[in-house]
Amino acid sequence: MCISHNPSETQALGEVWGREAQSGWVIGLCGQLGAGKTQLVMGLARGLGSPARVHSPTFALVNVYTGGRLALFHLDLYRLDTLEQIVAAGLEEYLWPAGVTVVEWADKWPDVVQSLKCLRWVQIETLGENERRIIYDDFGH
Repeated sequence: MCISHNPSETQALGEVWGREAQSGWVIGLCGQLGAGKTQLVMGLARGLGSPARVHSPTFALVNVYTGGRLALFHLDLYRLDTLEQIVAAGLEEYLWPAGVTVVEWADKWPDVVQSLKCLRWVQIETLGENERRIIYDDFGH
């Protein structure tokens, strides 16, 4: 667990994770709208050495960033309401990545995501305007 006092600190945590990430990692992010999930992914991409400008894939469902030491697959389940919609979107293929997959709103797909062998499950809680509590557990790393 850590406390982030601003978006830069959230990105810095993601950057550390990106430097230690290994192919096959899946990171599930949970937290309310505006909690800082995409900020964490921005840092992760930087830690992977990706030159890409990261933005939320809310409308695209998946953004793929290459150019770093590992590919980054950034999924966003915000607009999907049911397990059937997630499955119909074909997102399961990203759960065994040749790179790193981040799933925003992973709590919409908990049974599948939490069953993975190489998972970091992250909960971001809003404490104040810029302050966040980031709690994470690793499974199989």
